[in-house]
Amino acid sequence: MLKRIFQTLNQWFLPPEPQSRALPQNQTRTSGDRPSITDPPPRNIQKELDRLSQALTQQIPAKQTDNLLIATWNIRAFASLTRKWTAGDNDSPKRDLRGLRAIIEILSRFDVIAIQELKGDLRALRDTLRFLGDDWGFLMTDINSGSQGNSERFAFLFDRRRCKPSGLAAELVVPLEQKGQIAEGALQRQFARSPYAVSFQRGETTFILVTLHILFGRHEDERLSELRAIAHWMKDWAEQSNRYHHNLLTLGDFNIDRQGSDGYEAFTSTGLTVPPQLLNLPRTIFDDPEKSNDDKFYDQITWFENDERSLLEMKVRRGGNFDFMPYMYTDMDLTRTSISYRLSDHLPLWLEFQLD
Repeated sequence: MLKRIFQTLNQWFLPPEPQSRALPQNQTRTSGDRPSITDPPPRNIQKELDRLSQALTQQIPAKQTDNLLIATWNIRAFASLTRKWTAGDNDSPKRDLRGLRAIIEILSRFDVIAIQELKGDLRALRDTLRFLGDDWGFLMTDINSGSQGNSERFAFLFDRRRCKPSGLAAELVVPLEQKGQIAEGALQRQFARSPYAVSFQRGETTFILVTLHILFGRHEDERLSELRAIAHWMKDWAEQSNRYHHNLLTLGDFNIDRQGSDGYEAFTSTGLTVPPQLLNLPRTIFDDPEKSNDDKFYDQITWFENDERSLLEMKVRRGGNFDFMPYMYTDMDLTRTSISYRLSDHLPLWLEFQLD
């Protein structure tokens, strides 16, 4: 059932890149010098990042000895990077150091983050890890091949001071002889992007995180087969894992239109539960906070609860999203779509758990 691919990838996939050239104290960088992610940003950008940091401090719980902070974030086309503080009209990609520093500031507030849409080019991830330093680690898959896989990877970024991998890293695949047993009409092929499971430990608490990115397709009907399949796959795994008292969570981009839709009903059909803390929250920068009924329900953190397959022994304290739009690129006349390529179109979604 599991194709094990436990990988320590820091040296294999991420060899060090040349650092930016150090300058004498009495000199400043000229237009011909390429800035580094670790350089002090221009004053106006530093003020912007300070406002972002203050908002995060107000909205995201602090890391404490008795809590665990888990997040999921689809970071749009998280791949290459233009090493300028602000990318210009002729620059490609549009993701720049300003946007990446904002992404890093948000990521740093959590213990473990499941990242979707990490691509083949790892320049932005390299700079992220360079800025965060040795206290942070990561695990990721190779790219998902094929047109439907969109050359995407899954990754878990984690704070080594707070938690560590506990042994399991696996891609979820459906054995050919079992496809027909999962559910009628559930899946006639493998997942377009194989879900990725990793186990972690914080203190005496162990937990398994399964991240996924459901195929969007041209309309919702094309998503239902993968949603049904992952729901039944997780039910089977839950029944097997219940004996070992693991906390089992599924998180990622489910591409569910809204609560109560066919996609939502397919995914929750086997007992997966969305916590109330994450209901009626905008998932993307295009959602209208004043019209929660119209919000997309794409991103989720779920588990089996209140039945014989309940696999969550941790207590939820708080949860939410984080809207970075009021704080970033406020000095530029950019559309939301333009900002989505510099930062992301999805908002990070998070939960705080209480540990015994």
